[in-house]
Amino acid sequence: MSDRAKIFAAIRRALGVTGAEAARRHAVDARLADPPESVIPARGQTADRVALFRAEAERVFATVEVLAAAADIPARIADFLRAKNLPPRLRKGADPYLAALPWATTALTLDEGRADGGDRVGLSHAFAGIAETGTLALVSGPDNPTTLNFLPETHIVVVEAQKILGDYDTFWQDLRAAYGAGAMPRTVNFITGPSRSADIEQTLLLGAHGPRALHILIVGTVAV
Repeated sequence: MSDRAKIFAAIRRALGVTGAEAARRHAVDARLADPPESVIPARGQTADRVALFRAEAERVFATVEVLAAAADIPARIADFLRAKNLPPRLRKGADPYLAALPWATTALTLDEGRADGGDRVGLSHAFAGIAETGTLALVSGPDNPTTLNFLPETHIVVVEAQKILGDYDTFWQDLRAAYGAGAMPRTVNFITGPSRSADIEQTLLLGAHGPRALHILIVGTVAV
């Protein structure tokens, strides 16, 4: 018996159940089919979610730009790297949205695949932004490898304005709708600002467990 099986067996013994009780299974199925509504914070229910997202992201030390169109992304990234005295090279995944951008109009060098610790700059495409906390939601997979969220010192993340949502509940609804039952991504990473810690003498240190800098590119506008 595996360790996992032993743990579940111990839980069943403690509860006095076998796991085959029809009533218990029905209760679980009903809960999954019709989950109760959570309390939704009012702060995210605003007409200008982009402005709230930007304010919250900048409050936790991210930098934010708003671009009119996706075609502007390569040039703005090149300008950002030049201004920060960073090399014109970045690593991204196989995300089709990023792959379709006009990279040839710049002198940037793009590497593709998982980060291995030697990349200075990583580029990701967020599934969504959450306005109430200025948080980016990124899903794992070859399109946007999770290593890009943690290993490069500078992380650039693209999010469409239309995908900036008011609250976390709406995000989970959209994620389930996009992936379908039984096909959810292995990992969802919520990123709120660059990595930071104040564990030592309450002195804030950026880059403690991940990127020192987070630069967010918001693309487009929200239709009303």
